[in-house]
Amino acid sequence: MDGKMLARLGAVGFVGIAIAATTIELSRKEDGSATTSIGRSVAASAGPLRGELIRCQELGEAGTRDPKCLRVWAENRRRFLAPAPRAIDLSEAR
Repeated sequence: MDGKMLARLGAVGFVGIAIAATTIELSRKEDGSATTSIGRSVAASAGPLRGELIRCQELGEAGTRDPKCLRVWAENRRRFLAPAPRAIDLSEAR
C-alpha cells in the first residue's frame, strides 16, 4: 500500500465519520424551551434586579424605550462598574 492510497483511505474514513456524526446530531430532538424556562425562572428568583434584567432582555428592542429597563440597566452598570474596595497593604501596617 503506497502513501497515496493510505491518504485516500484516511480521507474516506474521515468523511464517513463526519457524515455519521452529523446524522446523529441532526436526528436528536431538541427541547430547548424547557431548559430555557427553567433556567430563567431560577435566575429570576435569584433577585428582583436579575428578574427585571431578564424581562428587559426578553423585550428586545422595545426594552431600549422602557423607562423601567433603563433604570434597571443603569443600576446594573453602577453595581458592575463600582470601584472595588482597596486591599490593605500589610507591609505598611508594621
